[in-house]
Amino acid sequence: MKNLFFKKKNNIKLNDILILLNLSKQKKNHIVNDIKELQTASNKDISFFNSIKYLDLLKKTKSKLIITDKKFQRIIPNKIKTILVSNVFLAVAKTTSLFYPSSVNDNLDFEVEHIQKKKYKNLKFGKNVLFGKNVIIGKNCTVGHNTIIENNVKIGDNCNIGSNVIIRNTIIGNDTTILDGSIIGKKGFGFYPDKKKNMRYPHIGLVIIGNRVEIGCNNTIDRGSLSNTIIGDGTFLDNQVHIAHNVKIGKNCIITAQVGFAGSASIGNKVLIGGQAGISGHLSVGD
Repeated sequence: MKNLFFKKKNNIKLNDILILLNLSKQKKNHIVNDIKELQTASNKDISFFNSIKYLDLLKKTKSKLIITDKKFQRIIPNKIKTILVSNVFLAVAKTTSLFYPSSVNDNLDFEVEHIQKKKYKNLKFGKNVLFGKNVIIGKNCTVGHNTIIENNVKIGDNCNIGSNVIIRNTIIGNDTTILDGSIIGKKGFGFYPDKKKNMRYPHIGLVIIGNRVEIGCNNTIDRGSLSNTIIGDGTFLDNQVHIAHNVKIGKNCIITAQVGFAGSASIGNKVLIGGQAGISGHLSVGD
């Protein structure tokens, strides 16, 4: 699927990546299409492997080019060419920035404008509402005061968006409610400490919110890094919930106030989580 929110740089070759990572160039210098996770990569994409717990995904991946640590070299299938590095995540961060130069910053969107009544005839909206280019919003929706919906965001039918909400890099289904003060689709808190400075990890993923979802006041939902942050159909979030990058929440869950989800946590269907609970990164709960 084409990335609607981040422009990809084309014609990047293998040696461009190797030079960036301070590695020796190769004689066979072919074009690399994109950088993706193991499960979504095609045979023209570069991917990465950094933990033995993803061995099943490694065996099934279509990628023929993988960034990894030397300690994993022996378990990489022979059909896959490896790029060996000392810090996999740092190398992936640099490579992602090469493909998506604008993905690190969450700069002000200067293209947003006051909403035009003629363009959105069936929309009820408050004062000082700003929309970016190519925003798609369905029938019977409302948008509150001082809300900003940025470029290419898609919102389904019968949705209610509160006041002082910011939505970017997001796709929302039907019959969904987002209450006041929520910020959805900003970059996640991904970085790697280098010797001289902390390096930001690019986030090129989306936030995907299903149908009949309710998001409480002052929620913050980060977009994914390489994959997407997903909230399933029928899930309700109370006020002041934080959802980090790549989190997957299933259908019909109930999550009460001040719960925090660390990156890449996975929550099943019909899970109930009490107030002020913390879910650590890469954990699976339910199902």
